[in-house]
Amino acid sequence: MSLHPSDISILDYTYELPPDRIANFPDQKRDGSKLLLYKDSQIIESKFHSIVEHLPNDTVLVFNDTKVITARIKFKNQQGQGIEVFCLGPAQNMKPQQALNSKGKVNWLCMVGHVKKWKEEALSLQKGDLQLNVKLLAKHEGDYEVLFNWSNEQIPFYEILEIFGELPIPPYLKRESTETDALRYQTVYAEHKGSVAAPTAGLHFTAEKLDELKKAGTDCLRLTLHVGAGTFKPVKAAKMEGHSMHAEWMHLKIEAIEAIQKVLMKRIVCVGTTSLRALESLYWMGLKAHYHRGITLESLEISQWDVYDLALSPITPAESLQALLNWMLARGMADLHCKTQIMIAPPYQLKMAKGLFTNFHQPQSTLLLLVAAVIGDDWRKVYAYALAHDFRFLSYGDSSLLLK
Repeated sequence: MSLHPSDISILDYTYELPPDRIANFPDQKRDGSKLLLYKDSQIIESKFHSIVEHLPNDTVLVFNDTKVITARIKFKNQQGQGIEVFCLGPAQNMKPQQALNSKGKVNWLCMVGHVKKWKEEALSLQKGDLQLNVKLLAKHEGDYEVLFNWSNEQIPFYEILEIFGELPIPPYLKRESTETDALRYQTVYAEHKGSVAAPTAGLHFTAEKLDELKKAGTDCLRLTLHVGAGTFKPVKAAKMEGHSMHAEWMHLKIEAIEAIQKVLMKRIVCVGTTSLRALESLYWMGLKAHYHRGITLESLEISQWDVYDLALSPITPAESLQALLNWMLARGMADLHCKTQIMIAPPYQLKMAKGLFTNFHQPQSTLLLLVAAVIGDDWRKVYAYALAHDFRFLSYGDSSLLLK
């Protein structure tokens, strides 16, 4: 019997990452980074701007078109001490778009920096005639539910964040965000607001490169998964059974699911781990719908260990997506708003995708486990090559194309 991912020791997925190998700033050009191509267990080094020549003719690229919000807000208490409120996601199971469009007040789950200095009932910020107030309501597993309210009830919350907030660049960069980050820590195809971290594999793509791909006959499809701060959450437990995977919101129109269904016979390559998690989640949701036609949306959502523990016979991806579409049509649903907590780790076998664009991830992270699920133990060979050949790591680092 193969090892259950909950029994994985995270120490088996580590490597030494020197601090000077972390890319603290983006490359001068979006598509100017290095590209490591892994195919047939072989490694080829190239440049990202040459990706068209490395993609098989039948490739379909799946992008995550989420948009990063300015989710970090800095307050001061009465003594002038800084307190940082970082919006993670809507509280009370509210959908991201609904929460971002709320007017007057809204509750969010937040990380709070220097929370012990927060002695006042409420903290406030003022810009012109506009005042923003925040109040601590409750603690939830290390995070806090925070009530936001503001003086102009005609302004939606996403505008409040744009007025008072800052872009939440990754904490391991250990610096303040800059004007460059406002442009470069966002994909050129970002459309739907809701993420607190960028789908960084997509940061390398330019509008010109997307046009070039389409002219070369490469289909480019989009879905939306709003990236949570849990993507940076370190695995502190010795075994994965002690790690709680973050849940993230997915949003797909029924037309997007139909478009994916039509290209299943081609080579689907996901641009980023978030696209992969969303796409693979669709398969398992369809599997549930196939065997349980009366299933509720809440039960259809994917929890952390579902894909390993569901006692259901496998079906084809085409059958899965058709079952999901039938389930949606029976309920008159034009789009799918749901959460996924999927954990992709060895010995997981991809159901929908046959390749992945991704950057180089932190040691002992769930993202490294995902890479290991895609290419097996060769992840060690890939990372050893990248370290030996001056590749830049993490969010602003170089890219890799991993083909099954």
